[in-house]
Amino acid sequence: MSYAPPVKKDVDAVAEDEVVHRIRITLTSRNVANLEKVCDVLKKSALDQELHVSGPVRMPTKKLKICTRKAPSGEGTNTWDRFEMRIHKRIIDLHAPSKAVKSITSISIEPGVEIDVTINDR
Repeated sequence: MSYAPPVKKDVDAVAEDEVVHRIRITLTSRNVANLEKVCDVLKKSALDQELHVSGPVRMPTKKLKICTRKAPSGEGTNTWDRFEMRIHKRIIDLHAPSKAVKSITSISIEPGVEIDVTINDR
């Protein structure tokens, strides 16, 4: 009798498609309306594919302030200009395979919104 080892099938290729990843989508913008619009579209597209979605979680707003003198020469009355830039941030967590993420993130993005996608394995 001769021993024939079992033939290995390409199980890894099938398993990779079925692996569910934890995906964190971080959205930042200076314009709240555009940011909320993108968050709504992302969440609706994820729920249409019946994925587990949590968020958008609203993170604290960063306020960048600059105070500067109005007079360039430094002479005259001490008058100041105060400028402020607010940066808003939202976080959306998904539990989905990587193919679903590609279809979700292929949406049109509003101008001024930055998206960062982080994928973690369980």
